[in-house]
Amino acid sequence: MDIVHKIGRRKTAVARIYLSEGSGNITVNKKDYKNYFTTGTLQYKVQQPLMLTENLESYDIKVNVYGGGVTGQAEAIRLAITRALVAINEEHRLVLKPEGLLTRDPRMVERKKFGQKKARKKFQFSKR
Repeated sequence: MDIVHKIGRRKTAVARIYLSEGSGNITVNKKDYKNYFTTGTLQYKVQQPLMLTENLESYDIKVNVYGGGVTGQAEAIRLAITRALVAINEEHRLVLKPEGLLTRDPRMVERKKFGQKKARKKFQFSKR
């Protein structure tokens, strides 16, 4: 099996993953993912597609991720891993789709408009 390259995005975070056969090592920006994502919740998000398809010890994953915050980066990695697993074996889709892992979350920060304080908040109105 050759290396599978996929991209996952969430908010402004972009994750590029390179998935190859191996022993279950996950490297994020040249660090172990447990050092990069310190909380258990974020580590779980990264592992979720591998756990659902029972492939925790099957693949080595090298990740380059930039932009956004740590939660957005973890979810971007999760989407990329999910896409890679489906590319390898189409049957994984049946497990991952009901969990909502194949859906790209489109929510982004709304831009600030001119003449306003923020995206929707207005400057204080003075009648007199």
